[in-house]
Amino acid sequence: MNKPLVAIVGRPNVGKSTFFNKITGKRISIVEDIPGVTRDRIHSDAEWLGHRFTLIDTGGIDPHSDDALLGQMRAQAQTAIELADVICFFTDARDGLTEDDKDVANLLRRSGKPVLLVVNKVDYLGLNDSLYEFYELGLGDPIGISSANMLGFGDLLDRIVSFFPAGSEDSAESEDAAIQVAVVGRPNVGKSSLTNRLLGQERTMVSSIPGTTRDAVDSIFTAEDGTVFNIIDTAGIRRKSVIEDESIERYSVLRSIAAIRRCDVALLLIDAEDGVTEQDTKIAGLIHDEGRAVIIAVNKWDALEKETGTLEKYRKEVMEKLKFMDYAPVIFISAKTGQRVNTVFEKVKEVYETARRRITTGVLNDVINDATDNLQPPLQGTRRLKIYYATQTGVQPPTYVLFVNDEKLMSFSYERYLENYLRKSFQLEGTPIRFVLRERIEKEK
Repeated sequence: MNKPLVAIVGRPNVGKSTFFNKITGKRISIVEDIPGVTRDRIHSDAEWLGHRFTLIDTGGIDPHSDDALLGQMRAQAQTAIELADVICFFTDARDGLTEDDKDVANLLRRSGKPVLLVVNKVDYLGLNDSLYEFYELGLGDPIGISSANMLGFGDLLDRIVSFFPAGSEDSAESEDAAIQVAVVGRPNVGKSSLTNRLLGQERTMVSSIPGTTRDAVDSIFTAEDGTVFNIIDTAGIRRKSVIEDESIERYSVLRSIAAIRRCDVALLLIDAEDGVTEQDTKIAGLIHDEGRAVIIAVNKWDALEKETGTLEKYRKEVMEKLKFMDYAPVIFISAKTGQRVNTVFEKVKEVYETARRRITTGVLNDVINDATDNLQPPLQGTRRLKIYYATQTGVQPPTYVLFVNDEKLMSFSYERYLENYLRKSFQLEGTPIRFVLRERIEKEK
């Protein structure tokens, strides 16, 4: 049984994201005192009295705005309503009942879903009387809470879980098997367009305005072969010089970085028309440093004029600028037209399995011995590096411990040689490799 879905909806700036963050125990949604800050649906698991459920935070519903982004926010909230098992309709005690509240209530009433009327910002007893006017909405007894002070949370959560089907206490569905895929890159390279194309639905907002996606948004997708993917659409990572301290943009960048750290495979999007920029190189460096498997996807390939050999020439240019990531496969796609997008999931599975591959100690040592026989470590003064023994100690990324006579004798160039030899021998495409050196003399002491 799937975990029940609980959607938090309401007009902008009524405290939905503050409630979401307090319940989930994480600062997942961006909280800023500006209407319209939360744009996409944000999911996170929560638990109350043994009931596990998924909480969905949504952008504010503004029924009368003609703004394109607000219109998309309204559509996102509508999708959340359609998906939800229980809806928490947030209003504001300080503002009182508004005409927009009435319009949203009419929308929710038509959904046919259980709706809990939540009056937020009841921060002190004097505001309790303000609850009465909300009876006019005809959605039952208002539940007064304070998201900022966590007042009334218990009563609200009790009401929420009362709508769950019997047996939902044991409804936790393991998502550990899902391959976590972070779609990352500079602003406006087509991350949301690619995510929507992969999912086959308008899951994240798409706009030509850089910075539209401010939150990292998770979407579970099951392929035809049963493989489960969690697609993480992230905000574009901009240069630090154009990010104001403590700004909304800064929080978005932090979430993109966090998405890279928790993913299994990073899908780094490059704009075919721009080529590899300095910022692309920095993002690639972050992925490499975090030890994540990676695929470089050159997007907007349809917009580029081509001739014989264009693809291979472009691939070489990408690898030349990303030399430290020469292990990454490069694919050429168009999120707009769907060109080669069907190859993405298969390539993700390949690099994911590569990053998790374990090599037996015997085979590993045979290959290391072959490598040193083929090319001895260079002399440094009168001494030469000796590798006594090797063993694999970890995956994601594959990590190998080399027991040596003196770790200072391992040069950068010889380490690169060993890395390339292992890649060629074991076909380790798409994942960085880590070597850990241990001096055997120190171990004996």
